[in-house]
Amino acid sequence: MNEFDLLFRRRISFPANETISFERLNTVLERTALAIPFENLRVFEGKRDAVTKNYLIDKIIVNNEGGLCYELNAILYLFLMQNGFDVRLTRGITFKSDTQQYVTLGKTHVVILLRYNDTTYLVDTGFGANLSLNPLPLSGEVFTSTNGEFRVKKLSDGPNDYAFEMKIKHKDTDWKIGYAFDSSYTFTDLDECNEVQSTVIEHPESTFNKHPLITKLTDQGNVTLTDTSFTQWVNGDVTKEEVDIVTFKELLERHFGIRK
Repeated sequence: MNEFDLLFRRRISFPANETISFERLNTVLERTALAIPFENLRVFEGKRDAVTKNYLIDKIIVNNEGGLCYELNAILYLFLMQNGFDVRLTRGITFKSDTQQYVTLGKTHVVILLRYNDTTYLVDTGFGANLSLNPLPLSGEVFTSTNGEFRVKKLSDGPNDYAFEMKIKHKDTDWKIGYAFDSSYTFTDLDECNEVQSTVIEHPESTFNKHPLITKLTDQGNVTLTDTSFTQWVNGDVTKEEVDIVTFKELLERHFGIRK
């Protein structure tokens, strides 16, 4: 076991001496979601670093930060590859439920495709609190976790052939599209994550370059912090409070382990 493998396991509280089987991937995804927040603080602060393995280790493991999809799924991709899984990265385009349209930024959502026993699965730990916590086959089969119901649906037309769909527990009554992706387009070079990062930082319609956003799943729901509010979902009950700069920093450290 190399140092990166050991450090990532420690970050998500996964046993150092356990061989990770396909059947244990749901546990890896659950512990990753509980340990590492989805957050845009460096983007909001205007910081730009090349997305490399060393950068991801320093940011997410050493500094105890989180990240956006091109960081969270990139480090998970490296970890899964280190543990012998057949994985590649691909890019998706997110769907806005309020306008019923795909975003104009293009394919800025980075996800993992995993091949196991002649079946391809979608693996994603970088979609905010909308995480399936399971590898999802591209067959339409519905998987249920503590976070809701999830599936990958075949699309009949357009440049993307599959869509990730969800019904988040306590929030959704109908299926919602999260994003669409082209399963035939994959990559292994993290340089492409830098293209996504540039769009997220620079595009005028990017939602991540305007206000800080930090969210993470918990054992009982999820927590979300912005520069104006702190929201908690606990077993279906929601509370929301206003925050200022002082309480923002306090909540950031208390609930997400990030110091600013």
